[in-house]
Amino acid sequence: MIEKKIIRTDKAPAPVGPYNQAIATSGTMVFLAGQIALNPETGEIVGTGDVVAQTKQVMGNIAAILKEAGADWSNVVKTSVFLTNLADFATVNQVYAEYFEEATAPARACVEVSRLPKDVLVEIECIAVI
Repeated sequence: MIEKKIIRTDKAPAPVGPYNQAIATSGTMVFLAGQIALNPETGEIVGTGDVVAQTKQVMGNIAAILKEAGADWSNVVKTSVFLTNLADFATVNQVYAEYFEEATAPARACVEVSRLPKDVLVEIECIAVI
């Protein structure tokens, strides 16, 4: 069982979404490569032009990898979200929040990028500890 401690301070800005300032942990680290909205059965993009559908597919892909590693969402300590349009931030947050409880959500970074593989709208990578 991993030990996971949420780090919060009022000496730094509060999170503006479902994530925490920092997570301290012990255990074996698992680094997940960035996932895009590819259907693993067909290799085709899911939800072309639809950031909600793409984010759900990305989270599904991550869930499958976590399961194979012997982990689940509670093991995730850090995520990085890449968006081709930062205007999608709130929409992606709504989907993302379905997978993490705000009080124990991982630390996170979110950045806008000029382009992602296969012209998808979102890519997410994460680190889990088991």
